[in-house]
Amino acid sequence: MPPKRKGPLQLVQREVDEIKKQVDSLLKDVQSQAGSTEEAFRRCQELQMSAEKALNTLKKLTKADELAPVGNYDQRKQEEERRLQNILELVNTLSLELSPPGPSTAAGDVSKEDTEVEDDDEDDDEESSDDDDDDDDDEANDGDEKQAVKSPSQSDSHIYTALSDFKGEQEGDLSVQRGEVLRIIRKTADGWWLAEDAKGNRGVVPKTYLKLGSGVDDEEDDGDDDDEDEESESDGDELADDQEKQGTSPHSNWSTVKKALTEIDATDVLSAMGAIPSGFRPSTLNKLLVEEGITYRASHYIQPELSQSQLSFSDLFLDPDTGRVRARQVRTCVCFSLWSCRMIPTPGVGVQVLSRHIRLCAFDGTQVLSNIHTVRASYNSKSPKTWNFSPRMTGILPALLDGDCFLRCNSASPDLGILFELGVTFIRNSTGERGDLSCGWTFLKLTDDAGNPLPNRTYELPVNGGTPYEKDVAMEASVTRGTPAGVFQQMLQARRQPKLIVKLKSANSRTRTQLSLLPDTLLHSLSCVHLLALHRQLLADALLMDRPTMQDADLICSPVLSTFPVLLDQPDLLDALRTAWLGAETSMSRAQKRDLSYLKQEFVKVYISSVYFLLHSPLLPCHRWADPPSEEQRARVIYTTLDALKNTQSNTGKCGSPEVFVDPERQHLAFDITELTFDLLHVAR
Repeated sequence: MPPKRKGPLQLVQREVDEIKKQVDSLLKDVQSQAGSTEEAFRRCQELQMSAEKALNTLKKLTKADELAPVGNYDQRKQEEERRLQNILELVNTLSLELSPPGPSTAAGDVSKEDTEVEDDDEDDDEESSDDDDDDDDDEANDGDEKQAVKSPSQSDSHIYTALSDFKGEQEGDLSVQRGEVLRIIRKTADGWWLAEDAKGNRGVVPKTYLKLGSGVDDEEDDGDDDDEDEESESDGDELADDQEKQGTSPHSNWSTVKKALTEIDATDVLSAMGAIPSGFRPSTLNKLLVEEGITYRASHYIQPELSQSQLSFSDLFLDPDTGRVRARQVRTCVCFSLWSCRMIPTPGVGVQVLSRHIRLCAFDGTQVLSNIHTVRASYNSKSPKTWNFSPRMTGILPALLDGDCFLRCNSASPDLGILFELGVTFIRNSTGERGDLSCGWTFLKLTDDAGNPLPNRTYELPVNGGTPYEKDVAMEASVTRGTPAGVFQQMLQARRQPKLIVKLKSANSRTRTQLSLLPDTLLHSLSCVHLLALHRQLLADALLMDRPTMQDADLICSPVLSTFPVLLDQPDLLDALRTAWLGAETSMSRAQKRDLSYLKQEFVKVYISSVYFLLHSPLLPCHRWADPPSEEQRARVIYTTLDALKNTQSNTGKCGSPEVFVDPERQHLAFDITELTFDLLHVAR
């Protein structure tokens, strides 16, 4: 009789059993110090990949895949997923301990305070380690034979007790009750620790609410509880007061950081595997862009800002004599060029880099004060540690590659400057996961110690590791500290340091005039200033001249105003508008170029007959950052459509003709009223 065939779920169960045996064997070898650390680390990496592959296979299984009916299918599948999660977490933690020194992320960072506390309580930990290890092994075995093997990651230093009740205030917080025993998964320097309760719920908890160990002495700890509560409350009040003085809420940027701590992504796994160089971190500015919606995007900052009374505007005014936007001078207005980055470490094997770039913004040491602008670097495989910007090319340089930028900021902070975060977007070859890493950061303060503006010259800025909120984190390319023996060695060491080269420069009178028409706070490419100034003039006409009264808040019919901000978040469409407008300008006379009313009319026509049509074309894929196939397809659609529209205009002799929208040869998305409506109350800052 032939053997009975096994179903997919049973095959995965056997695979999990085999992985569990290999993990137990690895733990025994590590504890007995059998074999080299390098061999153990290699085995740990292989187990990581096997567990991840098995987990992905398990998640794709359905009841319909089984050859015969299986009782309690969903429950069995959940049990296997739980087993794999426990195994994967154990292997990841073990990999962190076996990995060579250097790579570290938020998942492995432990502050000096925490290290000292653990050292002081080491003796106490040894007394109760046996009990906790038995509990941990019970969870990991999940019905298998119990073993008294002590896991390096499940020691008592990870078991804490809640000193008082804590109610979660935001998404990602873990609500706990006094006396509840928690397992700390991750400790961070900001005091919000990632914990797991007995039910398997995970979230972040303030460390001031926790005590090392698995018990609370009611008589002795009552007073301590009060002290801890008072201390934590006072710390929270002081933090809130400080942030209120700075004009931010107590959870201004920390909500994003806390949420990031609860997510284990490709960055954490790669760091554990040693594939990320020392000093690399998950990208801080990318998290703000992704998690905070439009808050830090240029499309938000070009919108008008309401005054304190919300009955007028604080940054948009008309000159009654000329009818033009009134120029506004701000405290800081600088133009600068990104030249190159040198000696930047490269990610290790196992990842494919999709984009090398710099994200930059106005920064005062504590908070972001402007939109976050991104400039992509050009890269040559022959010089893997050198990034270049603004490559020489014919035609219009894409805005995404243009390192010539400007910053307007009206902040009065004496520490105002530009924060540069070097980053890479990568995809993990084995799993296809995407991630964003910071390859270091640097800061250019825009004033000297006396408060005077920096002179226009070239600056070589040293690149620091870690995040902008960490200090003295060295990069992989940095050499050890000490006094070199000679001048030649000093020169060699200086050449090995990671650096960003930036040049502050002056702008011509025309550019300075156009810059003075823009919002008080904005950071963007210099090549787009003339487009931003024209949009600003159209905005002033619609809001300050054409409205019946200043208190009127009705929807405004304007396809340009309703859709133009989208272009600032999609650089390829902004390039399409620049190309179309440059073609229109070449056919204008000097008198027409000086006539503002004529320029506004032509700008609207060019806009409608180019990017406005593209925005609502079903052939254009959605914009996705650092996705080469999508970027190539969008480029083909954009330039094919622009050429076709240009030929139509040449044949009809009309620019911006509405006939193009009803042409049966061209597809167009179903009409939506939002294409035409500018909602002042919704978009105003």
